[in-house]
Amino acid sequence: MSGREPILRVRELSVAFRGETGATQVVDRLSYSLNPGEILGIVGESGSGKTVSSLAALGLLPGTAETSGEIALRESDGQTVNVLDLSSVRMRQYRGNQLAMIFQEPMSALNPVYTCGYQVIETILANESVSKAEAKERAIALFREVKLPDPEGMLARYPHQLSGGQMQRVTIAIALSCNPDVLFADEPTTALDVTVQAEILRLLNELRERRGMAIVFITHDLGVIAEIADRVVVMYKGEAVETGSVYDIFDRPQSPYTKGLLTCRPQLDRRMKVLPTTTDFMEVRRNAEGRLEIVEKTASSVRQALLDAEIDDREIDARLTQLQQASPLLSVRHLKTHFPIRQGVFGRQVGAVKAVDDVSFEIYPGETLGLVGESGCGKSTLGRSLLRLIQPTSGEIVYDGDDLLALSRSKLRRLRRELQIVFQDPFSSLDPRMNVGASIVEPMELHGIGSNGAERRTKAAELLEKVGLDGSALRRMPHEFSGGQRQRICIARALASSPRLVVCDESVSALDVSVQAQVLNLLKSLQAELGLAYLFISHDLSVVKFMSDRIMVMNRGQIEEIAPAETIYAAPQSDYTRALIAAIPRSEPERPSAIPAAPRSEAG
Repeated sequence: MSGREPILRVRELSVAFRGETGATQVVDRLSYSLNPGEILGIVGESGSGKTVSSLAALGLLPGTAETSGEIALRESDGQTVNVLDLSSVRMRQYRGNQLAMIFQEPMSALNPVYTCGYQVIETILANESVSKAEAKERAIALFREVKLPDPEGMLARYPHQLSGGQMQRVTIAIALSCNPDVLFADEPTTALDVTVQAEILRLLNELRERRGMAIVFITHDLGVIAEIADRVVVMYKGEAVETGSVYDIFDRPQSPYTKGLLTCRPQLDRRMKVLPTTTDFMEVRRNAEGRLEIVEKTASSVRQALLDAEIDDREIDARLTQLQQASPLLSVRHLKTHFPIRQGVFGRQVGAVKAVDDVSFEIYPGETLGLVGESGCGKSTLGRSLLRLIQPTSGEIVYDGDDLLALSRSKLRRLRRELQIVFQDPFSSLDPRMNVGASIVEPMELHGIGSNGAERRTKAAELLEKVGLDGSALRRMPHEFSGGQRQRICIARALASSPRLVVCDESVSALDVSVQAQVLNLLKSLQAELGLAYLFISHDLSVVKFMSDRIMVMNRGQIEEIAPAETIYAAPQSDYTRALIAAIPRSEPERPSAIPAAPRSEAG
């Protein structure tokens, strides 16, 4: 692989976006090469320019973008073309056939009004001269290749009928439909549970080997990078601060930023009070040439801070004992949420999907109960059923002495101020037409909190500062914030009604490791300050272990086991739980018997 010419070479790529106040630089003189059959990982925080640099390669940047540099694509005849120089019409000849992309968010990447089969077939017909029947057969084969259940039946299903993991598999099938030479995978496993993630990573590796396809794999998860990448580019604020083989990046990171990223992720073998962030490892300034200079903080002070943040077993046991001395805040008994399957003109029910099937558990005041399981196991349905955002079929949900399923609508509405939810996707859970202040004030108005608008706006500003944002953000619109900032706004909105129980439904899954660490630390500090109880739903078991007092494992609508977080990992009772833990990405890359030398560079 190393002896062949690169199939893609990026030289001094810069991207800026024009605005009313001038141009904003988002990619600054980025350079890297990609060899045939190689997987190049690109990691960095939100806003580091990872996705923008890939969109530039596919000609998908908006009209406000200004680009310079070169993105040289080698064609089949050995000639190269700078894709930045191509017209939009000519770019279509390369997009799909030679360059393709798996987008980060499958819910917005798929068109909700068309079936999954139509969207794959449409892509094939637009790029290749085949009949509709041939395109249909290829779509079925692709669905089978990405391990979707019932590939033939999947043709007629709409995106909303699929789980998040299944939707992501459909987007992968679309990207692979024309057998591209270079595949850009933008966070393709972010929304997937660990077992499905492991399958997708294996699938991409198989496709790489079978088709000789090169992959640029963008992710914030360094565990995933350890599983799949050959080489790694670490980006920070638009620049590549370090480039090297995956082994060098994990064994001998040179940049303080890389060291911070490697430490931010929750670790299974240690229990921390707070997670470190990249700012604990570095200070950043710009030199006279405008390039980043990243200076490492004193190593001994960082190490001491990490040691101070560890929790010992006695503290964990004492906290569990204290929590369970109180009466449960929420008691769930034999809860079922079934969805009817209907067929025929008259909608005759022929069966039911048992999303939640006879579930019982308790949540204590101030406790975090983690909920883990694969995509489609019923986690989100359970969380929404507890709040009656989905109407359960039967059972009991007793909150502070009241059975929520037996309450009148008016009394349930009064209780809703104490029961809140933070959704998975911060981009779609905020109204794009409302400024941040209006979004946070709205629940106060609905529940009669505050005597007037001025008092509510003051509280909204205080909430923003509590979640680490400036009060001036009240006047700004959601699109002006990064993903991590939007999720902080969603948390502020959930706190606006002074809740006692918050359902966190995959609330950090879309965030990079450093921002994720900040949000997790925030949730813990708010819990300590306000006495909040959390149902913390996630497919990331290392995150759940950091957050949770106890963990509940769910499989096919039922509870496999409930135990203290440490027990679940040290001595799982269920084969299913053991399989989930085994699928967690490695903390470092697996080394072959002989590791070839690789070029290495560092910037900043």
